[in-house]
Amino acid sequence: MGSYDVFVIGSGPAGQKAAIQAAKGGRKVAVCEQLKEVGGACVHQGTIPSKALRERAFDQAKAVARLQSMNIADPGTNVGVAALIGEMGDVIKAHDVYMTEQLERNGIDVIHGRASFVDDRQVNVRKINGQVDTYTADYYVIASGSKPRLLDHVPVDHEFIYDSDSILSLAYLPQSLVVLGGGVIACEYASIFALLGVKVTLIDRFPQPLGFLDPDLTKRFLESFEHHGGSFIGEADVESVQFDGISRVETHFSEGTVVKSDKVLCALGRVSQLDGLKVENAGVVVNEKQLVEVGEAGQTSVPHIYAVGDVVGPPSLASASMEQGRRAACAILGLNPGRESGWIPTGIYAVPEMASVGLTEAQASEAHGDVVIGYADFSEIARGHIANSSDGLLKLIVSADRVVRGIHIVGTQATDLIHIGQMGLLQNATVDVYVENVFNFPTYAETYRVAALQAAARLAARGAGESERVA
Repeated sequence: MGSYDVFVIGSGPAGQKAAIQAAKGGRKVAVCEQLKEVGGACVHQGTIPSKALRERAFDQAKAVARLQSMNIADPGTNVGVAALIGEMGDVIKAHDVYMTEQLERNGIDVIHGRASFVDDRQVNVRKINGQVDTYTADYYVIASGSKPRLLDHVPVDHEFIYDSDSILSLAYLPQSLVVLGGGVIACEYASIFALLGVKVTLIDRFPQPLGFLDPDLTKRFLESFEHHGGSFIGEADVESVQFDGISRVETHFSEGTVVKSDKVLCALGRVSQLDGLKVENAGVVVNEKQLVEVGEAGQTSVPHIYAVGDVVGPPSLASASMEQGRRAACAILGLNPGRESGWIPTGIYAVPEMASVGLTEAQASEAHGDVVIGYADFSEIARGHIANSSDGLLKLIVSADRVVRGIHIVGTQATDLIHIGQMGLLQNATVDVYVENVFNFPTYAETYRVAALQAAARLAARGAGESERVA
């Protein structure tokens, strides 16, 4: 039997940061991970591999474009996924080594096996050889992550019908792919495979994908997706998905339509991963959505047990999970974690990139009345032309009191650029902050000043605040 001050279940972003913070506070810490590698789904099935695949897809697309510009026939645009993933595997391995070394550097014991609560003070861990060891701890942090959400009428077999974890095991690029879902994961993979030359059909039950985003971003995404050969079917009621027994997968709609494709990706979001953990033995409350209920700093119904990351629900972002883990450890240590940010940016690594922080135009109008919009198109700045990537947009939403309420970006470097806007929101910055400051030239960051100048001009033109929407 082993004894620890803090026992963390899961080594993904939330668990890793909780463990490191607790160790730096002088506590004896262990991390229990059921996989043979650390990092969780973020490193091995989700965030890191999907983004690495996206970069490899861009490299492949650029190589093909260069050949076409020189009137040289492409010897084979259908590069195998294995080749792309081969390079991607190196990225994942490097990240795994880095994370392992970081845990070891901080004196954290890594225990590989499946954990399950005996009671609120003990856990059993079943090792790969079947041996069961018991551990006790003063505090526990549940950071067991999530798994793909599956539906009964979509029988994922990981050969013809994939989920968002197994899609990376494709041995070759299919000629056609149906993607079920309109969320972040679905749109990222749909646009990446379309860029690689696969005929992709994105299907969702809502009228538009990514419904939580500002509509201007969604519009640009769909235009790009269709430009690369993709198609979107909205307001679709999928009745069943089945392999025809020969070579095709049939997606049946309730009204009788059938879409046939080589493969299907079921990307309908993720659900908490609590299988086998037996949190009920510890008295931890789980709600009807199978999410662990938490209060301040991730404290569960049991005061010395915390839960962080995907097991507690939205925003289910790696960045937010890291902060949740850190704050939980600070609570255990009795440290002040600092002010909690009210503005967490969303980054979507689709083609093109999209990022958002703050209120959408509709939300800002509802909360603050009249608003003005400042737009900066990437085609209007030198950097866009230099990088041959001028298809992008920054949208600045400003209320009548000149305060910036939301920033929404689509295009190259969107997920990096968004942090300039985030810092402004945290300081309750006015549009004048962006007008009066000079940005490097030529950069994509200039779009902030371009958009701010436009918004400021519209505020001036409105004078007393006459409501006007200028696109």
